[in-house]
Amino acid sequence: MAPRQLPSRLAQLYIGLLIYGLSGALLVRSGLGLDPWDVFHQGIAEHLGLAIGTVVVLVGAAVLVLWVPLRQWPGLGTVSNAVLIGLAMNWSLAMLPHGAPLAWRIAEMVVGVSLCGVATGMYIGAAFGPGPRDGLMTGLARRSGRSIRVVRTGIEVTVLAGGWLLGGTVGIGTVLFALAIGPLAQLFIPIFAVQPHSAGRVEVDLVEAPLAS
Repeated sequence: MAPRQLPSRLAQLYIGLLIYGLSGALLVRSGLGLDPWDVFHQGIAEHLGLAIGTVVVLVGAAVLVLWVPLRQWPGLGTVSNAVLIGLAMNWSLAMLPHGAPLAWRIAEMVVGVSLCGVATGMYIGAAFGPGPRDGLMTGLARRSGRSIRVVRTGIEVTVLAGGWLLGGTVGIGTVLFALAIGPLAQLFIPIFAVQPHSAGRVEVDLVEAPLAS
């Protein structure tokens, strides 16, 4: 990787993470359903009286602790992901209107899912390391010998069910996210990959499962 590429990679990483936080905030404001991990985050937030973005940061830190027995090592992208997405979500929620008409909320849902696909391609394509939740998935798959598909689906069904029981919002947005995020990430990862020859491996690792985070 040529040194001159570092500034553009960093810009891509951090813009991608900010967009990721915005996409989550749009899904929250739509009220039509969140992605599995954010259902879990919202459920915890409701019980602790914290902003959902704050819970995203706290859960990200807790997931990083689980990396230790899996012998996973975080990169710059991992730590940045753990902190910045939750903060960006809180900042975005502070600016987005409440109680919008249904048509506007549907638009927020569609744009939120679409932006999540773009953001996933940007932050993964920058090649600074996986986010805490993706690293947990790949680490468990490697240590258990199970496929990425099985491990990812198991993790996300678990957090989705737990979040729903805690009061997180499950709805059409959750279904749309589950159906669309894989194809969207598969589209955008190669576009933003700084190492095009490795994009195919990244897609297999992070887009193989039917549910995504």
